[in-house]
Amino acid sequence: MRVAVSGASGLIGSALVPALRDAGHEVVRLVRREPATDDEAGWSPSAGMIQAERLAGVEAFVHLAGENIGQRWSERARRKILDSRVQGTTLIAETAAALEPRPHALVCASGIDYYGDRGDEELGEESGQGTGFAAGVVAAWEEAAGPARSAGIRVVHLRQGMVLSRRGGALQRLLTPFRLGVGGRVGSGRQWWPWISLPDVVRVYEHALASDLSGPVNAAAPETVTNEQFAKALGRALHRPAVLPLPAAAIKLAFGQMGEEMLLGSKRAAAARLLASGFAFDSPALDEGLEVALER
Repeated sequence: MRVAVSGASGLIGSALVPALRDAGHEVVRLVRREPATDDEAGWSPSAGMIQAERLAGVEAFVHLAGENIGQRWSERARRKILDSRVQGTTLIAETAAALEPRPHALVCASGIDYYGDRGDEELGEESGQGTGFAAGVVAAWEEAAGPARSAGIRVVHLRQGMVLSRRGGALQRLLTPFRLGVGGRVGSGRQWWPWISLPDVVRVYEHALASDLSGPVNAAAPETVTNEQFAKALGRALHRPAVLPLPAAAIKLAFGQMGEEMLLGSKRAAAARLLASGFAFDSPALDEGLEVALER
């Protein structure tokens, strides 16, 4: 296929683009500068600009771009987080709908934070929207793909858990304190932390492109773990103790609402639709996922 990818230089995109090319697909990278090669197309979500003429013949879009949500949520950061997702998704959805011939699929990154803080409740794709800023952002993000859905394009929203990689994301931030022997559970440690290995999430995107999946799809490994279980597993993987808890009050003081929702919130999400579609995880258990993440 000829596939256009936004966010191609990010954590997932930098692994997905070579994987797609290795599989024989032609990739067009959306870039926020003047294109330097024939396999790039310029775009600016905030300006509503995209070089649609460079996307001729694209059969599918993978949309990964968005402002980093793992930062303290000042008013400015909130606006950037929301706008980057809504503006970018709307622009890509409208562009895809207007192309001739029309692409057959739009696979969008999304977030497990759609469900909000739900305690021990088991969460499938049919579970409703939770409360909080992050849940509202995800809902608006997914809704922004409406123009593509209305045009008959198959749209998939991959609600990702924490992507495990030592090169980025939450795991990268956890490595230093754990390697120093000062890691441990966050808050009570009873909150559920959905996760997925980077190689598996790349394979999920490839699967979503090739399958007939549509709508929301939870992208989280089968072994669901609490934060305390995650901390112990990371300590084992690094051969370090994981006994120093980080109090909830310290998280709220350091990170504000972001810490309360993203680190202390509990989301026991299961990848029911993904597994039912025939996808098999290479790293279904956390010990395996951490081993892969720390090797790469």
